[in-house]
Amino acid sequence: MSKDKDQNSFEWWRRSLQYKTGLGLTPKEKVRYEEDYKDILAKKQCQDCYDNRDWMLKYSPTITFIIQQINKLQTRLPQVMEGPNAPLTFDESKIICDVCDQLKSGGFNTEMGILLCQNRLKDKWHLEDTLSHELIHWYDNLKWDVNWLNLRHHACSEIRASSLSGECRFWQEYKRRGMGNGFKVNRGHQECVKRRAILSVIGNPNCKSKEEATKVVNEVWESCFNDTRPFDEIYR
Repeated sequence: MSKDKDQNSFEWWRRSLQYKTGLGLTPKEKVRYEEDYKDILAKKQCQDCYDNRDWMLKYSPTITFIIQQINKLQTRLPQVMEGPNAPLTFDESKIICDVCDQLKSGGFNTEMGILLCQNRLKDKWHLEDTLSHELIHWYDNLKWDVNWLNLRHHACSEIRASSLSGECRFWQEYKRRGMGNGFKVNRGHQECVKRRAILSVIGNPNCKSKEEATKVVNEVWESCFNDTRPFDEIYR
């Protein structure tokens, strides 16, 4: 380790100690420390996010399988892969990490790709669930040319993404809610999928209320929940 790096590390340690103890730190220095800490944290979160993304793209059976199916769709649909209205083609550079100011851990955009919210992801397994969810949206967008402002289209893809990504598997839902918070062992997966789909549809600009979102999700529930493509069954 270089001398400059040693000095920088010691200086950061000294400032951290002052901040935590409140000793010898002026109000101005406190604000500066908090700003610097945010920058350092964001850089670490960003690096961790990309490292975990790359690991999942290489080793996750779920993610590698969905990407294979996306690539197959792209090769089978050459007639729609050209022109201004062509769907977004897949490549890894279109999966980016950044800071988000919302509660979601990721998102899919038909023109730009997938955003992973580095400040919302708890660990690489959370990233795996999130990336799997968004890749299902990408798959759906290619296979069915989804109109994301159509509430039924949106609800169907959200049901499929929550069900197939693993984010609603038993252990994940149990950790989030526990036995004393409305969690039901026998229908926990279905209720988690429905709850998350409704929350997503509520955010659609064409959705007027939670009641409307619930109604739409219920209307498409049976066909969309039972459609496990590109998997043969619910894998995770």
